This record gives sequence, C-alpha cells and structure tokens, in this order.
Amino acid sequence: MNRRKMLKTSLAAMSALAMSSVSGRLFAVPATSNRLLVVFLRGGYDAANLLIPISSKYYYETRPNIAVPVPGSEANSALMLNADWGLHPTLRESILPLYASGQAAFIPFAGTDDLSRSHFETQDGIELGQPINQSRNYQSGFLNRLAATLSGRGAISFTDQLPIVMQGSVQVANTALRSVAKPAVDARQSALIAAMYRGTLLDQRVTEGFSIRDEVMRELTNEMDAASRSAISAKGFELEARRIAKLMKDKHNIGFVDVGGWDTHVGQGGATGYLAGRFDELGRGLNGFSQEMGSQWRNTVVVVVSEFGRTFRENGNRGTDHGHGTVYWVLGGGIHGNQIAGEQIRLEQKTLFQNRDYPVLNEYRAVFGGLFARMFGLNDAQVEQVFAGVKPRDLGLI
Repeated sequence: MNRRKMLKTSLAAMSALAMSSVSGRLFAVPATSNRLLVVFLRGGYDAANLLIPISSKYYYETRPNIAVPVPGSEANSALMLNADWGLHPTLRESILPLYASGQAAFIPFAGTDDLSRSHFETQDGIELGQPINQSRNYQSGFLNRLAATLSGRGAISFTDQLPIVMQGSVQVANTALRSVAKPAVDARQSALIAAMYRGTLLDQRVTEGFSIRDEVMRELTNEMDAASRSAISAKGFELEARRIAKLMKDKHNIGFVDVGGWDTHVGQGGATGYLAGRFDELGRGLNGFSQEMGSQWRNTVVVVVSEFGRTFRENGNRGTDHGHGTVYWVLGGGIHGNQIAGEQIRLEQKTLFQNRDYPVLNEYRAVFGGLFARMFGLNDAQVEQVFAGVKPRDLGLI
C-alpha cells in the first residue's frame, strides 16, 4: 500500500466512524454517572394510538376503523393506566412492566410551537432547539450544546451520519450499529495507519477511533455466536438497542438514535396491523436496552420523541395525516414513573388544535430543560446555554 492509498484508506475509515473536525475530545470518560439517550421517531408517529384517550368518546367516534378498544378482557384492548389513558396492547410485556414499577412515564400534549407540518422542517427545528422566531444555525444542535455544557464529554450518535442535534463545537462520534459489517481496514492496515499518525495531533483520535470499531466488532461476533443458539434475533430495533446499551453503559453519557417508518397515511391499523408492529419492536428494544444497561439503568434516562403527532381523526385511507402535538416517553431506572405527566386537557372536538390535532401544552425545550437541570444539576444559566430563552419546566419525573 503506497502512502497516498494509505492516507485515502485512513480518511475513509475515519469518515466511517464519523469523526467530525470540530474541537474537543472524542470518546472521553463521562464526567457524570448519569446517562441520557434520546430516541427520535422520524415520520411523526400516531401518539393517539400509543397513549389511548380511553375517556374520550370523540376518539372512538372519529376513528371507527383504527381506534384501540377500551380496556377489557380481550387481548387487543387497551391497557388501563388510569381513568383517562390506556396503553397500546402490544406493549403489555415490554413497557407496561416498566410503567407499573415506576420506570416509565408519558407526557401527552408535548411538542414544538412550530406550526409547520413538514417532516424535514420540524425535525430540523427540534434537533436545533433554537427559538423559532430567529434564524437557524445548523451548526448548533441542542445535544451538542448540552455536551459542551458538560465539559464536552461522552456524546455519541448511533446514526449513519452525524445528525443536526449533534452538530456543534464538541467532538462527537457516530456509528450506525444496524449496518456494521466487516471493517474496510484490517488489523494490519490499522496498525500502519496508527503508526503514520503517532506523535501528531490526530494520534489520539485515530487510535480511539479504531478502538471503538474493534469493540463494536467484538460485540457483533458475540451476538452471531449467540444467534446460532437462537438467543437473540439478528434483526430489528431490539438488537440495535442492546448494542447501544453495551457502548453507553461504560463510555458515553449522551446518546442519540433515530428510528424511521412512522408516517402512517394509509393502512395504519389499530390494536393490530402496521403501527402495532412498530410499537412492538420499539417496546422490545427499549426494554432490552434497560436490561442491557444493568446497574447503570438506575442512572439512565431515555426520552422518546417525534417531530409531531398526527390528526386526531382517521383519514379516508384508514390512516392519519400530519398533526401537531404528540406524546413523549420518559424511561429510566431512577425516575418517578407510573404517571402521565405535564399539563393536560380532556380531548374533545372543541379542544383540538385547529379542529384536527393535539395541542402543544408541554413545549419540548422547556421539558428537556427541566430534565437536564435535574439529571445533570444545571442551573438556569447553563440551561440557557442549551435552550436560549427557555424557562425549564420540572415535571417531577426525576
């Protein structure tokens, strides 16, 4: 291998590990024992069929084909959480036990005040976390600003490319665990590349980049061995979530992953069907993550968000269209769960936003700000560095 080819291979390897060129330390040991994982459901999931408003007659009137039945003895009926809310039945074995034990909670009527129903515009806006009445700085995502506030340590994104939420001044790695395969650079080439950069400014970055690649490959090898005994499925979010946990519990205190496939305009289904399958996969993944975190689960908070909700009424194709407010999930071994948190209203036609959607009563930056203040001990000035102009809201979850 000549020097030019070696350099090209080195840069390709570093690109695959998504080492951004901004300043800061990579793979640093977290300064806090607390862990945060943000799970972004891209596509705007139908929150009304996740957290079912069982006390709303209007819900059942406007969803004749896709409503989840009221709680009862049937397997496809909603799982009662309280007098007003039920949980989708596919989450009976995964999320309901976490909720019952105080390790899961839900925040309905959550979201952004941005009124765009464009997937891309709203996703970008949420990931940036900037005031909606100002011009956007696409090089400053809110999780990167959080990492900077925490001395720039321990952030990683489990995505194909570094997402907007992780863009900024802090060095952040990303690796897509779902598609990890044979490394483009073998052990011999890795050693040559590392030797090339030894003693330079890139020495630590290159060495640690190969280290995390090798760690991921070791985990995959172990999982392949287990799969031969049918211990773990080789596909789906559950496996990816367990991989994330193996990396986060020891080395990283801020993580991000996105999950697609939530734009259900047609054939959405109710207690069964397409969306039910997605909930099942997501629920098993989150439960698997909690198990894999082991003793660190008590120091971990998972927040599940989406860019917006969907229309309260079903459409003519037995699906739903782009909406506004949604439901956030909060999970963790040390949270005050077993509750439906935040400001709420009774869901009737007159209380819908623009006569079609969930209103937003729990603005996401204020909600995240309150969680960050409790999790990481941030004061108001530090929260301001993450979410400018926001007064954090403490919902009593931590």
